[in-house]
Amino acid sequence: MTKPKLRIGLIGTGFMGKAHVFGSASAPRVFELPYEIELHTVVDITPEAAARAAQTLGFANSTANWRDIITNPDIDVVDITAPNALHKEMALAAIDAGKHVYCEKPLAPLAADAREMAEAAEAAGVKTQVGFNYLCNPMMGLAREMIASGELGEIRGYRGLHAEDYMADVSGAYTFRHDPSGGGALADIGSHALATAEYLIGPITRVMGDCVTMIHERPDGRGGRKAVTVDDVGRAFLRFENGATGSIEGNWIATGRKMQHDFEVYGTKGALAFSQEHFNVLNYFNTADAKGRQGFRRIEAGPDHAPYGLFCVAAGHQLGFNDLKAIEVAGYVNAIAGKAAEPFNFRKGLRIQTLVETIQQSSGAQAWMEVK
Repeated sequence: MTKPKLRIGLIGTGFMGKAHVFGSASAPRVFELPYEIELHTVVDITPEAAARAAQTLGFANSTANWRDIITNPDIDVVDITAPNALHKEMALAAIDAGKHVYCEKPLAPLAADAREMAEAAEAAGVKTQVGFNYLCNPMMGLAREMIASGELGEIRGYRGLHAEDYMADVSGAYTFRHDPSGGGALADIGSHALATAEYLIGPITRVMGDCVTMIHERPDGRGGRKAVTVDDVGRAFLRFENGATGSIEGNWIATGRKMQHDFEVYGTKGALAFSQEHFNVLNYFNTADAKGRQGFRRIEAGPDHAPYGLFCVAAGHQLGFNDLKAIEVAGYVNAIAGKAAEPFNFRKGLRIQTLVETIQQSSGAQAWMEVK
């Protein structure tokens, strides 16, 4: 039986653009999906760059004008991996045209923009997805299951961290990530730490933020210097709805760290420890273990941790970053077909941006703040 086609129009061909393509290309080969995914048109900054990207990435068509995919009636999904400041205009145009929208995080520079996007999508009845693919890790799902089932007992504490060093070099240029409107480490990568915290522990109700700029100016690309006002490190103490306390940090000047998306969860019966740098492993401590035999033990990802088994029949062979994108795409495609809820829609993306802004405001006021 021939499946209906789901035609993708991609805006942006950088690191995340390629990751989205890998996800869209591999998901149908791993999962039984309700659609045949077609890579229809890719958008880049010049016609020549777009044509090269189409050939490299496997798209049938290319263009240097992103509005071409908005007006093209053949395209069903607009996939946005452009700079953050462009997300709102592109997404709203796609929604207005009745297209589903897959947008890389952060959803928008400001919570007000994210709210407008979420409300527009809900009013139009289109399906949306924000790219928080770390949540698609089977080990992340296992941790959530263990917490929810009570295996750890009452949850008392949480620590989350997302640290990288791609801004650690003081000679690195000023980029769109330094834009005072929505830029900074907390928004860029601390958002991942916040998404994981609420995914595992539940709603955050109060925050106390501390956002710090360590590198106060950067080369502007024209021979001069430009002042930096956004945070290089964003931290927050947290209070959760369930009574647990915790903290998160987003840090893009963490020398030597390439992908330290870590968390630790402390309960009355046990604890969990995880690092994205070794993301096929979840470490588990059980207080019921005999004295002299206690310690964190490794749980390695394998076929018992769905959907690992669809990728490989043997434990120890490990999933990769782009496999998480394939899982994310599969969940989104099933949502488009009405077979599942949207895994992480624009409303959830708005929630993360609201947390980010509340932490930033708390830092400025040097006071605890309620999350609204």
